[in-house]
Amino acid sequence: MKPGTFTQMYVQLVFAVYMKENVLTEKIRPRIYEYISGIITGMKHKSIIVNGVADHIHILIGLNPSVSVSDTVHDIKRNSSLFINENRLVPGRFSWQEGYGGFTYSKSQIEKVYRYIENQEVHHAKRSFREEYMSILDKCEVDYDPRFLFEFFDDL
Repeated sequence: MKPGTFTQMYVQLVFAVYMKENVLTEKIRPRIYEYISGIITGMKHKSIIVNGVADHIHILIGLNPSVSVSDTVHDIKRNSSLFINENRLVPGRFSWQEGYGGFTYSKSQIEKVYRYIENQEVHHAKRSFREEYMSILDKCEVDYDPRFLFEFFDDL
């Protein structure tokens, strides 16, 4: 970072497990989230919260502007997949679906977004990942082609 450069950028990332599987069990999630938080910190981002449910995760970071969002997601997905597979945390081969959601927030919204991510289990007792994700896209006014959305577990 150059002297005289000051930033404050918050990004929520969302991505899903490949093959629509609910493999991120409650038992292994804390270990995976801790590992992902370490990846984020290693990239010089600020890891604020990592949480999710069996088929997808949400990550809230303070973005290091010298690293792109796409490079950040690539490194998180690649390294966490390697970690999960090397430690045999799930049966078979683990991977994330292609693509991700990336949404920006102002500092005044961070506490609300944090609480939302923190309470994923509660939210998903009432609504599916598809409903949640579509709601985020709509609230953030993201134009999208439904053909390129995640393959949602409730599609089965």
